[in-house]
Amino acid sequence: MAEELPQESDRSREGDKGSKVPAPSYNAPRVKKDEAGFFTVYKPGQGYWTRIGTLIGAALIAVFSVTFLFQHIPVWLNAGGVAAAHVKSINIGICVAYLAVYALIIFRLTNKPRHVDFLIATDAEMKKVNWTSKKELIGSTKVVIIFMLLIAFLLFGFDVVFGYFFHLIGVLQTGPFG
Repeated sequence: MAEELPQESDRSREGDKGSKVPAPSYNAPRVKKDEAGFFTVYKPGQGYWTRIGTLIGAALIAVFSVTFLFQHIPVWLNAGGVAAAHVKSINIGICVAYLAVYALIIFRLTNKPRHVDFLIATDAEMKKVNWTSKKELIGSTKVVIIFMLLIAFLLFGFDVVFGYFFHLIGVLQTGPFG
């Protein structure tokens, strides 16, 4: 008699302690196109730190851009002949409008499926990196500093020797130390 093979849904695997764990499901939950809106986050929870880093970078660009605009718009408006009483309110309005448009563009760009898949892949690759331990980092730093000092002393010695040599043959009028 031939035994029946278990069906895909009946399969289970043994866990670390012998307990039966159901087979993993590889079907990620999908958002239906009808449910997806402009403010829907594509694949939430994946690539979290890469998304956060991207948003921090975008926020820094926004801060520097608004600072630049806030400082230069009054100059541009005064050159254009706008009344001084309106300059401050126009300046603030332009900066707020810029931030709102910039935030919408950044939100949209960081939620496009193609961009999100790239950020998720980047996050996955960063998790594969073998980061050095604190002990290895300190050891490598000591080697670099010692090697740098050794090279500095050697170059100083060669400079002094060649300085005296060129002084003796008459190329230099004074020696290395005067």
